[in-house]
Amino acid sequence: MHMSKRLLFGLGLAALIMESVVIEPALAADKVSLFKVITQKDEIVIGISDDDLAQVDGKNAGGIAKMLIAKGSMSVWQYAVHKSSTGDLEQAPLHKIGLLATDSLRVEPYATPLKVLPIDDSKK
Repeated sequence: MHMSKRLLFGLGLAALIMESVVIEPALAADKVSLFKVITQKDEIVIGISDDDLAQVDGKNAGGIAKMLIAKGSMSVWQYAVHKSSTGDLEQAPLHKIGLLATDSLRVEPYATPLKVLPIDDSKK
């Protein structure tokens, strides 16, 4: 089957447009920043709203680690991958957890190509 150059160009352009539509919401992260917390036993992904992150010194993983050590513990939302009603994978808040400074070895930024759902404050 022979495809014209115009058709191939159109398909390629459509693929690029679809890719940018899919990736753009994940980069915006819907006003939630994700971090991976590594402990001696496991790793978890947490989400912190941009409003809460603005109150952290440095507004990054290092600032979260400093705050955790200073406070000794903190409450955060654990995030996990789940399927949306349309079947797409996305990062969503699972439940609120407590982090202990003595158990946490490292906090680092967590990048995901998936859509990140916001924290629902009504579920606190």
